[in-house]
Amino acid sequence: MHRHRASVSLTAVFCAGLLAACGPGTPKAAAPSATPVHVAKGPAPAVLPVPHGTGSKIPDDFNGDGHRDLVLDDLVKAQAHSDDAGIGIVYGSADGLTPGARRLISPQRQAARVDGQAPALFDAEDSCDLDGDGFTDLIVTTDPPYDGQGRPPVPLQVLFGSPDGLTGTAVVLDVPDRARYGNDWPDQPVCGDFDGDGAEDLVLHASEGRLSFLRGPFTREGSPHEALPPIPSPGNVPTGPSADVDRDGHDDLLVRAAEGSGPSWLVLGGPQGPTRTGTALPAGIDVALGNFGRGKALDAAVGTMGETSLRYDLPTPATGTLASPGSMLAAGDFDGDGHSDLVSYGSRLKVFRGGTAGPDARTMVTLRPPASGTTRVVAVGDFDGDRRADLVVRTYQGETRDTVAVYPGTTTGLLGPSPTVTFSTAQFLGM
Repeated sequence: MHRHRASVSLTAVFCAGLLAACGPGTPKAAAPSATPVHVAKGPAPAVLPVPHGTGSKIPDDFNGDGHRDLVLDDLVKAQAHSDDAGIGIVYGSADGLTPGARRLISPQRQAARVDGQAPALFDAEDSCDLDGDGFTDLIVTTDPPYDGQGRPPVPLQVLFGSPDGLTGTAVVLDVPDRARYGNDWPDQPVCGDFDGDGAEDLVLHASEGRLSFLRGPFTREGSPHEALPPIPSPGNVPTGPSADVDRDGHDDLLVRAAEGSGPSWLVLGGPQGPTRTGTALPAGIDVALGNFGRGKALDAAVGTMGETSLRYDLPTPATGTLASPGSMLAAGDFDGDGHSDLVSYGSRLKVFRGGTAGPDARTMVTLRPPASGTTRVVAVGDFDGDRRADLVVRTYQGETRDTVAVYPGTTTGLLGPSPTVTFSTAQFLGM
């Protein structure tokens, strides 16, 4: 079974003035308090009630209160090599993320049983409003029982959002035989409106250069509006998040040749879904999409160990390079100027400002996380409602210690000099 987030490093998380999460259409909310909220070194904050929402169009708004929430797929463990606790959700507010308003999503309590067995694992894969009710839904990968004979079962389950967040029992995603191809696990889900009808669809890995395309909206039982025959694809690994790179009203997605380092392609959406192979991108370890500053369409940054290749104005791009920014990438408009800034992380956490000439090494800022260890970008998005992207990173030492830090977008400079919120995922232990 593939493990999308664990084995595929393509993050492509971005916020470039092109999504409702950070663009001009985002409702204005109060700016966060100037006093940082530091809770990493002390006891976990008291658990607060999850705000009750009525529905919104904000991404990752599982309780529909108009504020973006944070998904934490990697949590610390009470002891090294112990079982994975599950998925942590930190809910948002007008002041940004509130570590006290949190909920643990665990397979023991919320997974759908398959052949009478509850899965042992929940891995967050993608999120979108599959049923169109104004509450974001979470798609997770599980480990259903399988004896290795014939076509494997569907490992994907859906947790539907609600006014109280992700509280219900998951349902197994319905992937009809008509949409499947071969005997690979139907996984690697990517959300997007690929056919341009206003409803969220799903693209999945099938096998042998095929993709499964499930048209939305989905029912609360996990069934798509329509399941189309498998679509030929230039690669086997669909990778999100999706985006309408050429501004034609249809979301597009990236497809990799295989897991790990290698080439990737832009697959373009249309009335029949993502059926058209567009630009081939250079081989690399990671890819980020954003409006880095040249042209009217989106751009791509492809990270390698030596340099970052830039492809401006997709799907027929001009080329560029950025010397040695790092192999792992993310992007977001942190200063609200309409251009995406490029984040690289690995040995160091660096931010390159976007502009009319693209990302510029002369504007590079190095961030120092509040803890030592390995740092990874968790999310990029507007968590405080000020129409600028914020950066969420997790720094960890082994399996039992970590710190999550939220760096706010600002009008001056790229990011605040220090995080406004820090906490440890240890707060989910024992929930």
